Amino acid sequence: MDDVKQADRSLVALKLPAGWTLTGLVAGLALGLILAGTAAMEPVLAVAQPVGKLWLRALQMTIIPLVAALLVMGISQMLDTARAGQAARRTLGWIFGVLIFSGIASVIAMPALLEAFPIPASAVGVLGAEEVGEQVVPPIGDFIASLVAPNIVAAAAETAMLPLVIFFVLFAVAISRIAPGQREILLGFFHALGNAMLVIIGWVLWAAPVGVFALAIGVAAQSGGGAIAALGHYILTVSAMGGIVLIAAYVLAAVAGRQNPVKFFRSMIPAQAVALSTQSSLASLPAMLDSARRLGLRETTADFVLPLAVAIFRATSPAMNLAVAIYVAYLTGVELSPQTLAVGIAVALIISIGSVSLPGSISFVVSIGPIALAMGVPIEALALLVAVEMLPDIMRTVANVTMNVAVTSAVDQSGGTEGAMKKTPDMQL
Repeated sequence: MDDVKQADRSLVALKLPAGWTLTGLVAGLALGLILAGTAAMEPVLAVAQPVGKLWLRALQMTIIPLVAALLVMGISQMLDTARAGQAARRTLGWIFGVLIFSGIASVIAMPALLEAFPIPASAVGVLGAEEVGEQVVPPIGDFIASLVAPNIVAAAAETAMLPLVIFFVLFAVAISRIAPGQREILLGFFHALGNAMLVIIGWVLWAAPVGVFALAIGVAAQSGGGAIAALGHYILTVSAMGGIVLIAAYVLAAVAGRQNPVKFFRSMIPAQAVALSTQSSLASLPAMLDSARRLGLRETTADFVLPLAVAIFRATSPAMNLAVAIYVAYLTGVELSPQTLAVGIAVALIISIGSVSLPGSISFVVSIGPIALAMGVPIEALALLVAVEMLPDIMRTVANVTMNVAVTSAVDQSGGTEGAMKKTPDMQL
């Protein structure tokens, strides 16, 4: 019966055509460059633009229900973990500390990086975005009042992301306080809703090679030969934010984990090699356990913390997801006030809890979409950026795996898992 229950609470497994999506992007850009300025361009765009717009809308339609389901599931899982004992709470403390650092580092470093290395002018065409003009920052009183939506349905219709996120976080906490039977019914509903939305978005992303191909034709026709350079600029700047988290992992291991930096560097190479080749934290778990043994960490600590980290922790999510939103904001002329950046950090932190078990392409849309919406940043550019996500995702995985072991060393140094409960809460791996 427990096995059936656990199976019912797992997310559906999806395999997505990331390689074909990248191929569709390259092919669309190439065709657009070839046809640019010719008589054939107009009839081709007459077909390609509606196809691309249809695919983009299909991508957007599942964001809110899927985010709602994942938030309820993720927060519930986090609350269950916190009840597992002192070791679990100590681990969660380190995890939240790293996630907060990840978000703050990105909102400081990404704008500075974009000022030092500005976005190429051709990027507007490449990302399919247009300037939205200057935005009015609401007074602090109006902003605080907007955090609570008087009508949650209207908030969803208006994609008012921040009050929606706050509502579903409170809803998840409330579920943990009701009778067990009622709690199981509601959690079962949200697991079913999440899986149904994942199936739909999986269908949409299977059509990504066609949708991205159609969008890329118009992009190349508008931007010309600057397309590749602009996308390369995006990949490098966003990946740099993951690089900050990677460096922070070495610092955390040395300072809080009391690890010799050279030994930690050498011990992490096998796990990083697996992460590089698989782009999966779960697939890297055996290698991470081996790295923990090489570092001399207590087996009880590694066996407890690393599976937990794989289940609920992605250190680079706030940094790199915020970096994408900030990049598009700079691209479209959206003013990023301290208030807007604080909202972005808050949403990025919460959303990272609910999307850790998802494939890269789905996580990209589900995680960054709400952050961009909460910050008032257009999300149309995500339709093309998802095609190149497989490249920054390499940095995401390597940095995540390294930080997982660094956090494990910090937990081990601060007392390990002695006295922890033998049975940890069910985790979606």
